[in-house]
Amino acid sequence: MRTRVDAVARAVRNAGGIVRSRRLVEAGLSTHDIAAAVQSGLLVRERRVWVATTDADPQLRFAARHGVVLTCVTQATRLGLWVLEADGFHVACHPHAGCVKPPKAVLHRPSPLVARDPNALVDGVEVVLQTVAACQPYEAALAVWDSALNKGLVDKAALERLPLKGQALTLLSDASPFRDSGLETFIEPRLRWMRLPIRSQVWLFGHRVDQLIGERLVLQIDGGHHVGAQRAEDIAHDAELMLRGYHVIRVTYDQVVNHWPEVQDLIMQAVAQGLHRAA
Repeated sequence: MRTRVDAVARAVRNAGGIVRSRRLVEAGLSTHDIAAAVQSGLLVRERRVWVATTDADPQLRFAARHGVVLTCVTQATRLGLWVLEADGFHVACHPHAGCVKPPKAVLHRPSPLVARDPNALVDGVEVVLQTVAACQPYEAALAVWDSALNKGLVDKAALERLPLKGQALTLLSDASPFRDSGLETFIEPRLRWMRLPIRSQVWLFGHRVDQLIGERLVLQIDGGHHVGAQRAEDIAHDAELMLRGYHVIRVTYDQVVNHWPEVQDLIMQAVAQGLHRAA
């Protein structure tokens, strides 16, 4: 008996720590052995139809417990995408489903662009982008879309074949796989009014720069990893760029996110002095 119970627990763990009971039965395990595994404390039930290991991902257990899937910025964060602010816990269910909004959660009810697997507890990346487009402000949403393209999780040509609506169409037009972080995403839309060429992740003398404005104005944005050896390398590259006739403006995450007018003023002053042009 113990061997069969252990086999059930092992099957659940191999499935990611949480799975529908029906899937276990389809795999040849008996309902009696599943119940025994729960009774022994090796597994726990969520809404009767799901079983999980006791150390399973708590977010997935939450989704199973409430009959929803993880989506929007919550699932974008889980996918490793660049998210400006994961405000709240975002979940979704089918627009005609009878699910109730879980406590302290944001509930989305879109008709998904790609059908949801009934055995999944998370939305696929296409539906995540769809939900982000409907939920988040333009800049924050564009950063997520750029990140998905940059990581190769989705193909822009494939997105173009989906029946996108509303802000998603604008995001599809503006999104680029060449922006390495959400901060870079913010720069081009914010400076578009200046009608200057703005390129992201340009290689200059052995290193990439975050933004090249015009021909010679370099904007570098420091994240949390710009410390120690990385910081020393950045400073050395800044010096080389300046010796070669480039002008470098280096700013921080906080400046871009919370003090943008100050950053924009620095760029405007540099452009007014012609520092974006080759000598």
